[in-house]
Amino acid sequence: MIDTLALALGHGLMAIALMRLMLRPGLDEDPLLEELAAETSSNHKAASVSGRNAARRARADGGTEATGEAAE
Repeated sequence: MIDTLALALGHGLMAIALMRLMLRPGLDEDPLLEELAAETSSNHKAASVSGRNAARRARADGGTEATGEAAE
């Protein structure tokens, strides 16, 4: 009887912990994927190779996003 109670209590607590972990609001959000999607869209916005290179340089320098127009 005591063994059954101990097993039920242990498994019940693990089930509650699992449910709390699965119901967290930020579980399906991955910041790295959002960053990669933003980088990809900014590269697609750049019309030319020089525009993409300027956008990459701006991101590498920590500056603001380039608008996609090539610097002349």
